Amino acid sequence: MNEKTPQKADRTEGDINLSSARQKWSEKFIGDETRHWLERDAEAFLHQSLSSPCLDVLMSCEGSTITDLEGRTFLDFHGNSVHQVGFGNPKVLEAVRSQLGTLPFSPRRYTNVPAIKLAEKLGSLAPVGSSSFSGKVSGQNNVAGKVLFAPGGTLAVGMALKLARIVTGRFKTISMWDAFHGASLDAISLGGEALFRRGIGPLLPGTEHVPPADPSSCLWDSNGDCEACGLKCATYIDYVLEKEGDVAALIAEPVRCTNINLPPKGYWQAVRKACDKHGALLIFDETAVCLGRTGKMFACENYDVEPDILTLGKGLGGGVLPMAAIVARRDLDLAPDKALGHYTHEKSPVGCAAGLATIEFIESEGLLEKTVESGTYAVNQLVSMKTHHLLIRDVRGIGLLFGMEIGCTDLKSTVDVADVADAILYGALSKGLSFKISQGNFLTLTPPLTITKDELDHAMNILDSVITEVEQKFLGIHNEL
Repeated sequence: MNEKTPQKADRTEGDINLSSARQKWSEKFIGDETRHWLERDAEAFLHQSLSSPCLDVLMSCEGSTITDLEGRTFLDFHGNSVHQVGFGNPKVLEAVRSQLGTLPFSPRRYTNVPAIKLAEKLGSLAPVGSSSFSGKVSGQNNVAGKVLFAPGGTLAVGMALKLARIVTGRFKTISMWDAFHGASLDAISLGGEALFRRGIGPLLPGTEHVPPADPSSCLWDSNGDCEACGLKCATYIDYVLEKEGDVAALIAEPVRCTNINLPPKGYWQAVRKACDKHGALLIFDETAVCLGRTGKMFACENYDVEPDILTLGKGLGGGVLPMAAIVARRDLDLAPDKALGHYTHEKSPVGCAAGLATIEFIESEGLLEKTVESGTYAVNQLVSMKTHHLLIRDVRGIGLLFGMEIGCTDLKSTVDVADVADAILYGALSKGLSFKISQGNFLTLTPPLTITKDELDHAMNILDSVITEVEQKFLGIHNEL
């Protein structure tokens, strides 16, 4: 069976894994033993975009690095957003081993101490509770949220949707084009990426979409001057909420993590106000950006806006186990007779032990402060790099979520900018740096929060040298560094 090369509209959530650049990299770096296992992988698993064919075979991971079967070590600035505290964090592994020796599983109808402690911790940390929502609930302000766990972020999104329907008595949602909320049928109905939606329908009814707030590529031609524009992107949401009249919830990522779409000042405050005005809940999906990634424990704290429901995932399991959660305002606890999740592993004692150890490590090691410092340093390095590289169109970042948009007017019309970004990715891999491509031409870099300055410098040096080589190939120039 022949694999299809992704169309341009599909190049949103990941890199092009069937490109000529990958083929050349594989021919040069993949040895016989690795190729043997890759072939067995291809025979054993159903093929799917973004995952097939696999790039390499891993043997180990530690801290900021992954090591393949042939002993090559890469700085991992991708990590699927699970490695906030680094791979194989000793505190997390110790907590997991200890829990495995006493209570490895907790059957439904029972609870366990690690689950209770993690729920209490998240409920006290998460910024939910002070909305002026005036639907079926009492509207009282509550400091602490209430929690449900699930084995994955997509499932957490599904639980949040169910709760919103019960609370409001409505079923419609508003979400953003180009957003990602998971790969299940309900989640892709909310998501706005063609790769996941095309040819799968019919999708969940009542899932309305609006343009994202994107100062770097504004639909309303604000030229980045959002203040002068008057935040038409937020005004449009208010308009849609009013016209629909019966929307249960607006769900969005406070920061679009793949292309680091940073909302303009005042945007989320305006959206929060519109949701309250029209009786809709605000759900923030922080699956990929929670637990310190942006320099705050929760990304929405950067914008001084509290959602009604918060979904968490990925890094919650400490880079070891699949763990996700929703945290909701206490007064939304209105479904004792409904199964919001009812998952077999919803109170995994081992997963909860990993989650507790992860949060405790972030707090005890001061990783939030370190993330702000390291992230500022990294973005400044990229901004400096931009001054002598024509291929770097834009640099964006918040905390240790940063990256660069690739493209320039000097590229020939016959050159696809996605191929340029692809060449940078495989050039970086050949020198020991792994990261992600989003939207076809955005290099997304998400190192662990434990990254050292030396490791950051090494990654920046690799990027600098590779972009120089790629510019030589595609632009015929060589920059003096």
